[in-house]
Amino acid sequence: MANQNDSFIDEVTSELRRDRLFQGLRRFGWIVVLLIIALVVASGWYEYRKSQDRQTAQDWGDAVVAAQTAADPASALDAVDPAGSKGRRAISGLLAGGASADAGDAAKAVAELKAAAEAAGPKDPVLRDLALLKAVIVGGPAMGAAERDALLTDLSKPGAPFELLALEQKAVALVAANRHDDAITLIRQIQKKDGLSEDLRRRLSEIMVTLDAPAEPEAAAAGLPDAAAAPAAPNPASAEPAATTTN
Repeated sequence: MANQNDSFIDEVTSELRRDRLFQGLRRFGWIVVLLIIALVVASGWYEYRKSQDRQTAQDWGDAVVAAQTAADPASALDAVDPAGSKGRRAISGLLAGGASADAGDAAKAVAELKAAAEAAGPKDPVLRDLALLKAVIVGGPAMGAAERDALLTDLSKPGAPFELLALEQKAVALVAANRHDDAITLIRQIQKKDGLSEDLRRRLSEIMVTLDAPAEPEAAAAGLPDAAAAPAAPNPASAEPAATTTN
C-alpha cells in the first residue's frame, strides 16, 4: 500500500512540475523567441559588415593599382580616398612619395612622405618610421642639417623598426660633411650590431673602402699577418721519417 501511495505522489509531483514548466513557457517564451531572433539578426549584420569592409578594401586596392599606372601617378595616388582611414592615407602617401621621387620632384616627395608619417602616427610606428626614413633619403643634402639630424636621431633609437638603416644614413651624412673619422667610427659600431643584412653589411664595407679606412686598432696592435698570405707551418706529425741506412 505504501508503494502505491509513493507512486501516486511521484506522479502528481511530476504533473505539477510539467504544468509549471508549460506555464513558464507561456509566460516567458516570447523572450526566448526574441533572443533567438536578435541573435540571428546580429549574426547576419556582422557578416554583412564584414563583406562590405572586404569590398571596400578591394575597391581601394584596385584604385591604388590604377593610380600607379596613370600618367601622373603621384597626383592620382593623392586623390585616392583622401578621407579614408589613417592607415590607407599613410600607404597612399608612401606610394605617392615614391612616385614623385621617381619623377624627380624631391621636394614634393618629401612633403608627401611627411604627410604619410603624420597620417600613420604613433599607433603605427613601422609605417611612420618608414615614411620618415624615405623622406630623409629622398631629401638628401637639400634637407636642413638640423631637421635631418633630429629625424635620424629619433629613427635610430635602440629598438626602432629601422634603427640600422637610420644609422647607415647617419654615416652617409657624416661622409657628406667630410667628417670621415666620425663616419668610420660609426660604421664600425654598426658592423658590431646584431641583425645586419648582407646588403647592409656590403654597403657599409664599400663606404669603408671608399674612405680608405685603416685597420681596426685591435687588429693593428696584435700585429697578426694576413692569414691568406702567411705561409703554412709544417706539421711535424705529417713529416715522413728520415731514411735509415744499413750496413
